[in-house]
Amino acid sequence: MVIAGEAANLVGAEGEVTLTAANVTGNIGFGMFFGPHVAFAGGAAAAAYAAKKKGAMPEPGDGDYHPGKDIAYALGTRPDVLAVGGIFGIIGMIGTLISGGLALPWDPIAIMVVVSAVLHRLAFGYPIVGAGDRNLLDMSPFENEEMRAAPDGGADVAADGGVVARDRLAVEPWLPHQYKWGNVAMIGLVAGLLGGFTAITTGSPFLAFGISAASLTFLNLGVEQIPVTHHITLPASTASLAVFGGQPELASMSAVIALVVGGLFGVYGALIGEVVQRVFYAHSDTHFDPPAAAIVVATFTIAILAILGVFPGASWVPLPL
Repeated sequence: MVIAGEAANLVGAEGEVTLTAANVTGNIGFGMFFGPHVAFAGGAAAAAYAAKKKGAMPEPGDGDYHPGKDIAYALGTRPDVLAVGGIFGIIGMIGTLISGGLALPWDPIAIMVVVSAVLHRLAFGYPIVGAGDRNLLDMSPFENEEMRAAPDGGADVAADGGVVARDRLAVEPWLPHQYKWGNVAMIGLVAGLLGGFTAITTGSPFLAFGISAASLTFLNLGVEQIPVTHHITLPASTASLAVFGGQPELASMSAVIALVVGGLFGVYGALIGEVVQRVFYAHSDTHFDPPAAAIVVATFTIAILAILGVFPGASWVPLPL
């Protein structure tokens, strides 16, 4: 929907991106239908709830991760599960409207994906971090295939959220193929440059994000090692336009500077996402979205740089009056 909406904007407005009442990007892609603060955050909350209800999800022990993290599992039509998803979707929508209405200096959608994850952990009795005495940033237990110690020498492993799980990994990285610092930085640079180039060329801060998000289809269909890049391309595109001003003139020096800034913010978004996954995802029991948190931090940084006068603007990121 984001790709379709941005393509329509480019055709209808000759490169000028606007979020109007009839806009596909704003009202469908980022609205109450497909908006991450509604559909994604609501789904993550529903999965967290369903993981504690017998028969709603695969039993603990069917996989190496806690079932509350299995956000790709279709939850069917159970009224209670749907109601939980709907309630958290409403929370996400209201919070986004409040954040946007107050012009708080970050992505109002991404912040509610983060807030919603914290709320569903509190509501359903999951730990916010859950690392115990483990080093938050250490991924070596995953690399060594270490399992969580069973209580009293029993056969079962107690998950951090209180659910008994069998054969659960001690540390569960968000993306087993995308967590090493050098790899993360490299994909951040490459996708950041592509995101910046797309934004400078089209004037759209969201088109590269849409392409990145669409690529997740392959990951969800089982194609292994697809990079996740939407938390890279969106900050990169936004930062590039904040510097460049959205004028598609690639020959100018300002475009080169904007492209470099895009690459830097791509790396920045990628590394923030990795820090967040190690702290909030790898040790707990439900999905805490590293890309959303990375987008919040990156857009907040862009807003601060604009307020300080380092950047001439903040692109679409709200700025307080």
